[in-house]
Amino acid sequence: MTRWRYRALTATGVQRRLHRPVISIGNLSVGGTGKTPVVAEVARWLLADGHRPAILSRGYGRRVAPPGVVVVADATGLQAGLDVSGDEPLMLARAVPGACVCVSDDRYLAGVLAERTLGATVHVLDDGFQHVQLWRDLDVLVTRVGEIPQGRVLPRGRLREPRDAAARAHIAVVMGATAAEARDEAWALGIGESCGALRRLGYPERVMTGETSVVAHQADTRPGPRVMAVAGIANPDRFAGDLSAAGYEVAEHQWYADHHRFTAHDVAALASRAAAVRLPVLTTDKDAVRLEQLWPADVPLFRVPVHLDWTPSDGVRDRVRALLAASAEQESACAS
Repeated sequence: MTRWRYRALTATGVQRRLHRPVISIGNLSVGGTGKTPVVAEVARWLLADGHRPAILSRGYGRRVAPPGVVVVADATGLQAGLDVSGDEPLMLARAVPGACVCVSDDRYLAGVLAERTLGATVHVLDDGFQHVQLWRDLDVLVTRVGEIPQGRVLPRGRLREPRDAAARAHIAVVMGATAAEARDEAWALGIGESCGALRRLGYPERVMTGETSVVAHQADTRPGPRVMAVAGIANPDRFAGDLSAAGYEVAEHQWYADHHRFTAHDVAALASRAAAVRLPVLTTDKDAVRLEQLWPADVPLFRVPVHLDWTPSDGVRDRVRALLAASAEQESACAS
């Protein structure tokens, strides 16, 4: 979609606008860019600043898609399971307790419900860069150095849109980049603001498997240094690289397609191999929500959270705060 077509949609009123501000976080390529940690981080900032964020997702890959909106989580906790939520919305609900997470193909409808029923004061539109049907007040594009300038459009490459579509973003978050590298990348894409973000693995947390299905930290159980890595994500080699950079020796690994639905046979084979070689299994947050119901409790399984180090440290956060301050001032002026 070209920038001209985007403007045409806006000019003709096709876009629908929610009452509360919308922060869209998305990418131009298919999978593996790193937008989900950005969504989680922004939602945490909003909570810390006293807002009530709603994460709006389409729930890609969910097994059951009931009509209307599925409330995955509200301010009190989880309200729905994996089958009707999808792995990423459920992962986000657990990663950002206190945030509302709503799933629907119609994200405007999800936002209306979040505002009217759940008390949402701001929305985070997950994977929203191509969802131009919904007005956004801040458009954040997540990418990597060279990914868009050197990319090709589907089906010959991984780009969902031509590279000039990137220019409609307000700010670029460039994963794995310094502030200077991010600035150069944003300039090449025609985006006026930028921020670099470096991935950093958190401490592995034991996945409590079986009926409890609760992820909890086990201070007395430490994985490694030799581990078995399991992932069904778009870029599993990056997960292995992150583990190696964190000091783990990935002695064995098993990769699956993104959003892979693990079967009882898959899990039995993985657990049997891990037990045979006496290695703890490390997996991603997204995979943990798909593995936990089937995984045997006697084989150690750990999820590894991802954190972001920003350069500059408050670049995106300051932009979000400025947006919300302006929105509050405008609302106050209208009320008076």
